[in-house]
Amino acid sequence: MPVTSHAADVRLAARCRAGDLAAFEELYRAHSPRLYAVAYRMLGHAQDAEDLLQEIFLLAFRKMDSYKGDASLGTWLYRLGVNACLDRLRSRARRNEQQTEWLDDELPPVAATSDGGPGLLHRLDLERALRELPPGCRAAFLLHDVEGFEHREVASMLGIAEGTSKSQVHKARARLRRLLGDGAAAASRSIQG
Repeated sequence: MPVTSHAADVRLAARCRAGDLAAFEELYRAHSPRLYAVAYRMLGHAQDAEDLLQEIFLLAFRKMDSYKGDASLGTWLYRLGVNACLDRLRSRARRNEQQTEWLDDELPPVAATSDGGPGLLHRLDLERALRELPPGCRAAFLLHDVEGFEHREVASMLGIAEGTSKSQVHKARARLRRLLGDGAAAASRSIQG
């Protein structure tokens, strides 16, 4: 997440509220790449992530008055983005669970670690395993282990207790280890890069 001062965030939000399009473009340029990455990892599909990124910034434009400056503007945007991702995942699951299974079947089979050397895991395996995590675990894991947010920030973004964030990340890591075998830790590091 881009490092900005609290005062700079408050000024940028005020300019956005005043209808300054250059300010909104500045906000988009500063945060869209990482928001896209989170949306892609949570949704598992590039077009869905692009669509959701547009929805996130449209939502930010509409809700800019609700930004009070309690957290950084980036944290506030991540909260909007992650909640939009979770809503999309819940909606998708309700609409058609079969679709998710069909998409999983479309991915080519990949040998976990046998062709890349010991400890090396294919990125596709990790992305597939991430999609198998429950949405809450996936969101907490991505925000903490991949994006580098502290548990208190993850808790704030997801509207959960800090202890729940820790628990969700722990469950996600355990499940990923089961799904991926011993190469999970190496793969987790590779997706951070």
